[in-house]
Amino acid sequence: MYDVIIIGAGPAGISAGIYAVSRGRKTLILEKEEVGGVIGKVSTVTHYSGIIEQETGKTFADRLKKQAVQSGVEIKYEEVKNVKLTGDIKIVSTDTAEYQAPKIILANGTTPRKLGIPGESELAGKGIGTNAAIDGPSFSGKNIYVIGGADGAVKEAIYLAQFAKRLTIIHFENTLGCIAEFKNKIKQLPNISVLTNSRLKAVYGTNQIEKIDILSENDSKITTIEDEGCGIFIYAGSTPNTELYKELSLSDGYIPVNEKMETSINGVYAAGDICVKQVRQAATAVSDGAIAGINAAII
Repeated sequence: MYDVIIIGAGPAGISAGIYAVSRGRKTLILEKEEVGGVIGKVSTVTHYSGIIEQETGKTFADRLKKQAVQSGVEIKYEEVKNVKLTGDIKIVSTDTAEYQAPKIILANGTTPRKLGIPGESELAGKGIGTNAAIDGPSFSGKNIYVIGGADGAVKEAIYLAQFAKRLTIIHFENTLGCIAEFKNKIKQLPNISVLTNSRLKAVYGTNQIEKIDILSENDSKITTIEDEGCGIFIYAGSTPNTELYKELSLSDGYIPVNEKMETSINGVYAAGDICVKQVRQAATAVSDGAIAGINAAII
């Protein structure tokens, strides 16, 4: 039995835990994988106030974990299988145990979206990846393709360019959707090219990528490129991890909350990218977590 249970140990969940335990509440964070969530897997952390020099996703996640543990937050690495949100006591069942608390904070974020194209699943980890920091160096001197044109995709492309012989950003719209800072940086890197109005349509190979199909949005023509041993990094958006929360009314899969991060169910809060919100950044996730943690700690 806990005072507050938090599902997810990304920036929102860790922030919520630190604030809840600081107010004397016995607090548990349940995390399926590692502290940090999605941000723990990025190559670099930018724009967040107070980051250290050369901040990576891993260093940021490590400091989140250290601060939470030192604050007295209990973290258990278990996968949540079922939740009961209605009633005075919330029940969370994992793959190994059952936990109860009168307050619960849902902060388990989103999952990167897959393209759903032929060869994507078969070549995952054999040329297709989403962790540039870990997988990038293995493609030194080879061609790399980054799928996506938003901030996250282009930021990773800039990082990956140091390893690539040639890096190509493939984006389905006619212009990149990233901020001006990133657009200016890719212009300064001679080995980056941008292929707009295009989609990755299929990937071929057995133990490595051997060739790829690229579809033109302009004329529907498919171009096949033979590029043995190349790397592909997919950043095609994400989907909220709300499949367990059937008791909540969702909006396009996301959780609506008020200014106190309260959901439609009494005692249930949500924080971070899982919420309906305009800006999904580490900074806003930490803010959400602080608000949720403070309000959940009120008796």
